[in-house]
Amino acid sequence: MTTKKSVTIYWAIIGLLLLTIVGLVLKFVVLGRTGAAADGRVTILLEPSERAVVLNEMRQFLVGIQGMLAAADRGDAAAIAKIARPLGMAAAHNVPAGLAAKLPLEFKTLGHGVHEDFDRIAMDAEAMNDARLSLHQLGETMKKCVACHATYQIAATPVAVR
Repeated sequence: MTTKKSVTIYWAIIGLLLLTIVGLVLKFVVLGRTGAAADGRVTILLEPSERAVVLNEMRQFLVGIQGMLAAADRGDAAAIAKIARPLGMAAAHNVPAGLAAKLPLEFKTLGHGVHEDFDRIAMDAEAMNDARLSLHQLGETMKKCVACHATYQIAATPVAVR
């Protein structure tokens, strides 16, 4: 084989590998495992156990938000920080990698932002001792929750019968 032909073959192989990598990144990082819902939202398709993980995290957010609202009503910034801290980025690291690969990028971005917001709420509540500021920050965070629920629904894929 001539050198020119070898170089062409190498470039073709490199091109195919790059296309494969781009395709895998698109599938596992950007698109996730999704479908279309009847109401126009994007359906995220998960195994029942994975769906339970996501919904449990959302319930933890909701319980935390209720607690922070009650603490803000009392003017208790220390309690707000204590409630917000475990909902921050530390909780985001508990999501299994296989599950994260099935989630669309925008969903992951919104979720990551919510976790970061809870860290910020906790830090600011501790540093500034201002429950009204925390309440304002929580309102901003809730916009992400509303946007996510307006855009996505989580569906369990059917379990195979054996």
